[in-house]
Parts: sequence; structure tokens; C-alpha cells
Amino acid sequence: MPTRAAPLPMVALLGRCPRCGRGPLFSGLLAIREACPACGLDLRAHDAGDGPAVAGIFVVGAAAVIAALVVDVKYEPPLWVHALLWPVLVLPLSVWVMRVAKAVLVGLQYRHRQGQAGV
Repeated sequence: MPTRAAPLPMVALLGRCPRCGRGPLFSGLLAIREACPACGLDLRAHDAGDGPAVAGIFVVGAAAVIAALVVDVKYEPPLWVHALLWPVLVLPLSVWVMRVAKAVLVGLQYRHRQGQAGV
């Protein structure tokens, strides 16, 4: 069993276990596994809470509003173009940002709770 934590960028971008860096962190689109299949780390103690959703709302929302304003001023498309374009871009980007933010929070929790029992 590795004694060092996996590199945080790998944990965040690839969705890997914060201990070994080999096992997948997610069991679904946004659901954290109960335990790492590679090293057995109990991931139930690591709770990301609402942090990833807040990060997604602020980051993706601000970027989408700025991009929509730039597109509207520069190209003046009809309203239906905005109605089709932005949901197609914002929804997948929001899910990706929430996955990365959730993985970062779980990785940071693992690093800062290593000495506690059960982790």
C-alpha cells in the first residue's frame, strides 16, 4: 500500500484514488465510490458536500454569461441560437467542472486527514 498521496492534478483531472492514483474515484458520473478497488481506501469518510456545485455555478456561470454577451455583441444572432447553443455547452462543462472540483476536494481531504483514524 502506498504511503504517499497521489499527485493532486492526476487525482483531479483523471478522477483517480487520492492514495494510490490507480483506482477510479467515481462509480458513476458524479458519485464517489465507497472504496478504492485498487488499494481499498475507504472513501466514505471523504465528503465533498456542496463545494463542487458552488464552484460549477460560479465558474461556468460567469464564463457562460461573458461568452453569451460577447457572441451577442459581435455576431448578433437570433434568440433561438442562444437557446440552442448555451445549454449544449454549459451542461457538459458544468458536469466536468463538478467532477474535477469533487476530486480536488476529496484529494485535499485525504491529504489533510491522513493521521486520523479510519483514513
